[in-house]
Amino acid sequence: MIRLALLRHGHTHWNRAGRIQGRSDISLDDAARAELSGFTLPSPWDKADLWSSPLSRASETAQIVSGRTPQTAPALTEMFWGDWEGLHGQDLKADSNSGFRDIENWGWDYRPPAGETPAEVWARIEPWVSSLQNDTVAVCHIGIMRMILARAYGWNFDGPVPFRIKRNRLFVIEIEGNKLTPLPDPVRLTKRASPE
Repeated sequence: MIRLALLRHGHTHWNRAGRIQGRSDISLDDAARAELSGFTLPSPWDKADLWSSPLSRASETAQIVSGRTPQTAPALTEMFWGDWEGLHGQDLKADSNSGFRDIENWGWDYRPPAGETPAEVWARIEPWVSSLQNDTVAVCHIGIMRMILARAYGWNFDGPVPFRIKRNRLFVIEIEGNKLTPLPDPVRLTKRASPE
């Protein structure tokens, strides 16, 4: 059995403004860097293999909380939101003609205009998940975490979400062959000791 711990990247100014980032390479903001510098990976995750999305907000988060340079995997790049990248989710939601849907109504085949479906995102993530040889921390994006957790929980983007993704927590999945099993409680990052 291999364990995979998923960690969401820190905030960017787009996150705080409610803009859809997707593959846009938006960096962490200074407040996120300051917050993340107060945390570290807890044992035994501090010794696990370390991967991240190639997008800077994820790779920098990995570097800050681990003190190591992560390996990067294109498979961990955020879901592509196509024509909606950079737009405000609330504006799209308020426009009944936009086609925007809440996650509870996506299904695996929901496609933002010129973007990716959840099924397509899973198709690029699954080979990477299957290739893992050791316990691994992956610093990535909420979309990537949703795909992996949806598979683990047997949820099909239809109805209430069975998990809630928060920052500064590891969401752990046990991998046995093709079976993904979520551990029920996220693991909090450890607060870094203050310098004397």
